[in-house]
Amino acid sequence: MNFVSLSAHFDGKSIQLDEPYKLEPNTKLIVTIIPEQAEEQASWLKRSRTQLNCAYSNDDDYPLDAIKVPNPDYAGS
Repeated sequence: MNFVSLSAHFDGKSIQLDEPYKLEPNTKLIVTIIPEQAEEQASWLKRSRTQLNCAYSNDDDYPLDAIKVPNPDYAGS
């Protein structure tokens, strides 16, 4: 049998798979606990995403003379 990753959750009594998957009796499993994201961490991730989107937007327009070393294989040059 190949290794398979399955999403699951703990309902307070037992571990429940999020999608049906046929398991044979006594199948060996490895369970990884994924901690909840702290509110502060989620806030930092949101801020990082926002700033990266600002820094690398599709609206950037750089003149070709700003390129220090041209790439001869680039189609736009």
